Order: sequence, then C-alpha cells, then structure tokens
Amino acid sequence: MGIDEYTGGPAAQQTGVLVVTTNDAPGYRVDRVIGEVFGLTVRSRHLGSQIGAGLKSMIGGELKGLTKTLVETRNQAMERLIEGAKARGANAVLMMRFDVTEAADVGTEVCAYGTAVVLVPTDS
Repeated sequence: MGIDEYTGGPAAQQTGVLVVTTNDAPGYRVDRVIGEVFGLTVRSRHLGSQIGAGLKSMIGGELKGLTKTLVETRNQAMERLIEGAKARGANAVLMMRFDVTEAADVGTEVCAYGTAVVLVPTDS
C-alpha cells in the first residue's frame, strides 16, 4: 500500500459528497440539515496477522498487517457513510468522526458517523 492509501477517504470530486470533520465548510452555508448518518463495518482478525502481531509485539515496530486491515475497514465504513448520505439527498457530511471498538473479541467494529447536510455556495 502506498502512502496515499493510508491518508484518508475518497475526495468529494470522486463521490459527489464533501466529508469534513469541521462544523462548517468555508465558502458554503448549510441550506438543510438532514440528520445523522453512519457507515458501519465489522472485520474479523486474520489468524496470520494475529500471529504476526503477537511476534512483532515482542520486538517492537509497526504491525503492518493490522494497519492494512484497519485502513481497509475505515475506508469501507467511510464508503458506507457516503452512500447513506447520498441516499438521503445530502451533498456533504459535517463533523465526521470514527468510532472504533472491539466486537466480542472476534473483530474490530468501525463506525464512521456525522451530520448529513445540503450545502450551497455562499455569495461572495
């Protein structure tokens, strides 16, 4: 995986939905608040990466298998968030956050959530 695959979700140009972690987007005003949207996924752990993680934890360093799995999981949660926002008529999601928890000792649950809105450009 290249660095671009570790640094965030798809751009608004690719999806038609602007996703930001801020309360607003400069140059736009909120025309309509649609409400909360989320994208959720649960991924099980791969036995090989678990064994590798156990060994790596003894000597230190990045757990690359687990990092890759978490990146893929977050991206899938983000894709589902965007799909949900589009389905409800939004063109943006404000205050996006991730929540990551262990799911019954069998995997990792990742939820991307935020507020779906319709943004319009401000008159400058």
